[in-house]
Amino acid sequence: MSYFANIPEAPADSILKLSVQSKADPSSNKVDLGVGAYRDNNGKPWILPVVSKASSRLASDPGFNHEYLSVGGLPALTGGAQTLIFGRNSRAIDDKRVYTIQTISGTGANMVGAVFLKQFKRPENAAVYISKPTWGNHRSIFQTAGHEVREYRYCNYETLGLDIDGMVADLRAAPEGQIIVLHACAHNPTGIDPTAEQWQQIADVMEERGHFPFFDCAYQGFATGDVDRDAYAIRLFVSRGFELLVAESFAKNMGLYGERTGCLHAVARSADLIPAVSSQLNRLSRATISTAAAYGAKVAGTVLQDPELYKEWLDNMAEMSSRIKTMRDALRDKLVELGTPGSWDHVSNQIGMFSFTGLAKPQVAALKEKHHMYLTEDGRISVAGLNTGNIDYVAKAIDDVVRNVK
Repeated sequence: MSYFANIPEAPADSILKLSVQSKADPSSNKVDLGVGAYRDNNGKPWILPVVSKASSRLASDPGFNHEYLSVGGLPALTGGAQTLIFGRNSRAIDDKRVYTIQTISGTGANMVGAVFLKQFKRPENAAVYISKPTWGNHRSIFQTAGHEVREYRYCNYETLGLDIDGMVADLRAAPEGQIIVLHACAHNPTGIDPTAEQWQQIADVMEERGHFPFFDCAYQGFATGDVDRDAYAIRLFVSRGFELLVAESFAKNMGLYGERTGCLHAVARSADLIPAVSSQLNRLSRATISTAAAYGAKVAGTVLQDPELYKEWLDNMAEMSSRIKTMRDALRDKLVELGTPGSWDHVSNQIGMFSFTGLAKPQVAALKEKHHMYLTEDGRISVAGLNTGNIDYVAKAIDDVVRNVK
């Protein structure tokens, strides 16, 4: 009998499965609204001009090599990422209460943080709470690390806005000292973010209950085009004295998707705690990836450390954010013009790469089968997949299924 005979087949990843189906569809009308990657107005991947400049600079550097990085990662990246997340005048950084380790993008940061917390969380039986809904990989990551995973209410499925009352009530009802996963900005998959006042409410209840925040930040600067505004929630919690973890990705905001460039930040109450925290994070990283990938880190580090390139990067992000906002408004306006039943203001009001449309599963299925449109079963679309060449087709297809499929 085979050693592997009793291993069950894992369920297919729904987003990756959708991507395979889209690529296999030969229709000239095909529209892929499932992929979580930026596309330009021609529907093509966009290499940020600033990334091209940084890459050229690396290629012409006589000292460039492919040597291993240190276990903690490339200092140009980790130092720049710290400043980006916590701000140039961060008291926590000045007080040496922050440790940053380079990871395999945001997914790796989530996993390293999840394993770290499994080993050292207090209380030992603390569960991890994720928003309902959340990024499809969150549950798998934390369960794989050995945590019990529970949910807190987040989306109001009637208004397609934030259920702040339900969220606060669930966080208050949770036992003391739970681990709460929070999306720093551009919530995936809903595109629904708390207001500054609502973040204060969330911080209040988490402080009251002694919960531990674990922020996932995959869209800083990409969400609103403003890196400081997109880091508001993290900086608020740090300013209020929370110890916390932050998973950070440069996939979306630098377009370094396949380079797998990210960081995990740990903020402690005092500097004397950092040697132990950093040593354990380094140990975990060494045991899983040995050292992080160098090329994407060198590109991102070059951009973060050079004032001119950094300014150009901010402009590149503003361009991406602006195009997505334009497409949001265009889709809403087209649906209103068609008289599509229901309110579509939420498409414009949501933020970031994704929009939670409110379409039901049968309507999503009809869009794929009849109109060759690919989006996730929960009705999430990647707004980056919209452009001036397909917006009319997409709006008419949505109008069709809303009217004719229940």
